[in-house]
Amino acid sequence: MHHPALGVRTAGNGPATPGLAVVTDGGRIAALGPYETVLGRYGGARVRAWDGVLEPGRYAADGAELLEGRYWPDPREAAELGTAPLPAASVAMTDTRWGASARRGVQRLLARGVTAVAGPFTRPQVAAAVRRAGLRARACALAEGGAADFAVFPAEGADESLATVLAGRLVHRRA
Repeated sequence: MHHPALGVRTAGNGPATPGLAVVTDGGRIAALGPYETVLGRYGGARVRAWDGVLEPGRYAADGAELLEGRYWPDPREAAELGTAPLPAASVAMTDTRWGASARRGVQRLLARGVTAVAGPFTRPQVAAAVRRAGLRARACALAEGGAADFAVFPAEGADESLATVLAGRLVHRRA
């Protein structure tokens, strides 16, 4: 799949280069370069154009605290608990609640363009949610042959991503 964007940033805070595209093949980056060049090499690939800057996914160094130290309320609990994450110690946690909280927390991280989180995760429900989502232990720069893990952010910058891709799969897309 072709992923042309307004700009591509191959490393963390490096400059965004306009006119580039990323081509994914399964979970790897097959090509990274000028759009016209990669289009010539991979002309039959599906195109998903992004109105933003494509860059490596973010790393949540506080992943264990965010997923095991916090409770991410269910929207049905908003009247009672609000919508912001709470200290897990302030809520009666059960195994079921841990699993549901971890899944909601992972979804919020994906919405922020996170593709890698720091552990270790001591709660099996949290570890399972991280594993099922495909989150990695470390983020990597965009490079040919590398993992197809990236996020797309609005050109003017924002905390929330337009899209997050893990192993070539679209795992978050802002409506």
